[in-house]
Amino acid sequence: MADRRFLSTTPNGVACVTETGVLSEHLQDETVTSLAAGPAGSELVLAGTENSGVVRSTDGGETWTPRGLDGETVMSVAVAPSDPDRLYAGVRPSGVYRSDDGGATWWECESFQGIRGRRLWRSPASAPFTAYVQALAVSPTDPGRVVAGIEFGAVVRSTDGGDRWSNHRRKAIRDCHSLVWHATDGGCVYEAGAGMGRRPGARSVDDGATWRRGPQLDRGYGWAVAAHPEDPDVWYVSASTGPFAAHGSGDAKAAVYRFDGDAWTLLDGLPGESMPYALVTDPMHPDHLWAGRADGSIWESSNRGERWARLGGALPAVERSMVMLPPA
Repeated sequence: MADRRFLSTTPNGVACVTETGVLSEHLQDETVTSLAAGPAGSELVLAGTENSGVVRSTDGGETWTPRGLDGETVMSVAVAPSDPDRLYAGVRPSGVYRSDDGGATWWECESFQGIRGRRLWRSPASAPFTAYVQALAVSPTDPGRVVAGIEFGAVVRSTDGGDRWSNHRRKAIRDCHSLVWHATDGGCVYEAGAGMGRRPGARSVDDGATWRRGPQLDRGYGWAVAAHPEDPDVWYVSASTGPFAAHGSGDAKAAVYRFDGDAWTLLDGLPGESMPYALVTDPMHPDHLWAGRADGSIWESSNRGERWARLGGALPAVERSMVMLPPA
């Protein structure tokens, strides 16, 4: 198998490592909060920052250029798979911006400010309890269908590119940590979050309109989510026992689970002392799953998480997000 590249947010910008261990570091003068890759097979990567708005790379992370929203604290970014010029950015305090020209110009989705219950969004991770858009996901078939997750707040959706937004979608996890749309199925969206009753994952099969939470697990603090590229009934979440274990300096007490249509399976071949902050799949190799852990190690399974092997390359850390790019 060819040498893939993995890009991740770190304490100092962005790092890139190949499967065989070639490491490079970029944007070291920026606080990078989030990453999003372009359509499968492309070299496009989008990054959100705390100080410089959105920055973009069109060569797999080798070089970066500013792409607007300077002065905004951009906490999440997304690229529409069917139209790589359609970009979305989630900010703190909570808001969403949209670009139709690859980031040359942006406009604010103003109706986002009128979502019912917004005054109750109070993220404890962002003093003084300022809510923010933690996650964004865009339909693979319609660039106007987007779902946004607010940490300790809500999961909301728009079907018209952000002109109008729903209120919180019932049964979605309010304390949202990550969202992903299925690679080809325009109806299936998946969420990981801190679920009540130790239910760290949720799925929608009608493009985010209604949601159903997965069964109870022994860990309820979900963080990363990924979906099998061919079978929309198969998806994965990483979870810990709580935020202090997941984000602390000790044992993360973490695990990865696979959902197979009606039940969870614990994928216990992955060591749990470091939190898997990222889970990644590849349409070219649908049964493969990669996990990027807080300690920077990257683990691969070729059989839906049944067995794992650590890659030779490692990142300095995986802080919030990690994307995988094709061989250079």
